[in-house]
Order: sequence, then C-alpha cells, then structure tokens
Amino acid sequence: MDVLLVEPSRVGLSILGKMLERRGDVVHPFQDGVEALAFLRKTPGVDVIITSFETKTICGLELCWEARVLSESRGPIHVIVMSADREDAKLIEALDSGADDFFHKPPIEAELNARLRAAERMVRTQKEILRMAQTDPLTGAYNRRFFFDRMRAEIEEGGGRPLSLVMLDIDHFKSVNDRYGHDVGDLVICQVAGQFARREGVFGRIGGEEFAWLLPDCDEAQAVEKAEAVRRIIERTPVSSDQGRFSVTSSFGVAALGPGMGLAELSKRADMALYEAKRSGRNCIGLGSQVEPRRLSA
Repeated sequence: MDVLLVEPSRVGLSILGKMLERRGDVVHPFQDGVEALAFLRKTPGVDVIITSFETKTICGLELCWEARVLSESRGPIHVIVMSADREDAKLIEALDSGADDFFHKPPIEAELNARLRAAERMVRTQKEILRMAQTDPLTGAYNRRFFFDRMRAEIEEGGGRPLSLVMLDIDHFKSVNDRYGHDVGDLVICQVAGQFARREGVFGRIGGEEFAWLLPDCDEAQAVEKAEAVRRIIERTPVSSDQGRFSVTSSFGVAALGPGMGLAELSKRADMALYEAKRSGRNCIGLGSQVEPRRLSA
C-alpha cells in the first residue's frame, strides 16, 4: 500500500518507516504536517495515513479532516492516529475527527502489521464497493449516474477551457438482438465499449446501446477527429460469435461546450447531433453546431 507517514521525531520516523518497508509498503515520510498535507492533496494514490497526534506546524487531526474531505471525491483513505499520550480523551478526539484507528507510541511491530492488514482489507472492500457503484457491470465503463456527475464537475471546474461531449449509439442494435440473441448483443456492446478502454477522456454507458464520451481540452473539431477514428475502428472490426462473424456500425453526435452552457444544454446538443446522424443514414457524425450532420470520408 501507499502510506503517508507523519511523525515529528526523526528517530521515530525512521523506526516506523523501516517497519512499513519490511511489509512491502511504499512509504512517504514527513516530519512536517503542512508538507504532508500538501503532498496528500496532490497525490491521489495514498491508501493509508499514519500520523502522530502531535505534529509540527499543524495538528495531526487536521490530516484526518482533510483525508475525509478528499475521500469523498477520490476514494477511500484509511487514517491511523498514534500518540504517546495514554489519555482516553486523545483516542476519542482522534476518532471523532475522522480517524479509523489509533495506537500508542512506541509501536509494537506485530500489532502495527495486524492493524495494517485490517486497513488493507477495509480499503480493498471500500474500493470494490465504490467501483460497483460507479461502473456498468457489463462493460466496466462508468454508469450513467457517475458519468454525469463527472461531467458536471468538469463543467463547473473547467475554468473556461474547451470541453466536448460525444454521444454514440450502436446502429440497428435491436436487429442484432432479434437475429443473434441477447448474449451476442451483450458481446457487441462490450466490443464497442472496449474501443474506449485506453483512450483519453471520460467514457460511460448511459443506456442500453448508447454511450457518452467526455473530452476535456478538446474543441469540436478535435472531438470530431477522435470520434471519426473510433467510428472507423468499430466499422472495420467484425464481431465474432458462435453464430458467425458480422459487422456493426455506430452513429455519433458531437457538441462543444459554449459560453454559459451547462450540463443539460450540452447533453441536449450532443443528443440532437446524434439524432441527426441517425436520420441521415447512420454510421456518421452529427454536429451540435449544425443542423445537418457532417459526413466524413470512411
């Protein structure tokens, strides 16, 4: 695990660091609480914080509070507070401030290892619960709710930078289900979704055979170029099933975020662009900035 370790004593920091390294953890050691807090804010991979109650410049409990705030947006962080003070009040205050666990200094290595094994189980379980809440079980793409949450955040925090939304729909998908069955239909959905697995941006399944692709820092022309690249791949990649090989195509709608535009209007523009693409023959790209879709050469 990635462990942020905060201990004002150089000797204590070294002892704890060696214990963690023997477990195979990646350790980020700090004596100063402010420096540790700055590192935490810019490092999303931290799984566990072990902080002394007594730290330099800020109280260790501030790290607890910050971890709780950050965990709401980026996933679970397990917080363990340690103190040389044996008073029960310190334990109660730490837990009330958001700590998950507490131990007294100096640490007993076997006890620390047991607490960290428990922390690892909790973090792993919390991450799995979060993944299940955010993703579509068939494709692994973001589900509708989480996709639009991410989209809303990108719009609100974008600061005026370019942002484009691509909506796409598998053409004649009902015919695929009717002819080959729903198992093959699921295979088609997964194959199309798989084309986005390693691409930039935020990708989600927002309906049965409908997907959405959010592209930060892309204007309309750049988004069209990226959408066209995927459209060609989908068109040229046959689906192989027990019932034979066949091809599928997809229609796309592209819309760019304009001044004063919010989530609802951007979504509507992309959806209208997708509708225009389907109305114009499918397997093409419709533009939110135009009434008629622009057909691009295959």
